[in-house]
Amino acid sequence: MFRFDPELKVYLHREAIDFRVGLNGLAVLVEQALGMNPFEQALFVFRNKRRDRVKILGWQRNGFWLLMKRLEQDRFIWPDAVAVPTLTVEQLHWLLDGIDLAVVHKHPQRLYSRVA
Repeated sequence: MFRFDPELKVYLHREAIDFRVGLNGLAVLVEQALGMNPFEQALFVFRNKRRDRVKILGWQRNGFWLLMKRLEQDRFIWPDAVAVPTLTVEQLHWLLDGIDLAVVHKHPQRLYSRVA
């Protein structure tokens, strides 16, 4: 299994898309529907109507790449959030693993200046 760079930004497209759309169509969706630049160092995540497939679009130096995951029996739990929800790479991995992001709460990172 592969892991994405933790510094990447991840943006979700909330509405379902027609999965016949290819790289160019997804890049246009990023520009028009999300109002973002598809050439930035980020991942753009799309789902189909049945929520059993996800496509991830990314740009790397000289070209786009496209990943797709298809679930055989389950459904992705898509977050209900703001217009362009952003995730961390860790949250993207949770989403791809079927974890409901609405119920996951990590402990906050604590920074201390002294021990006692």
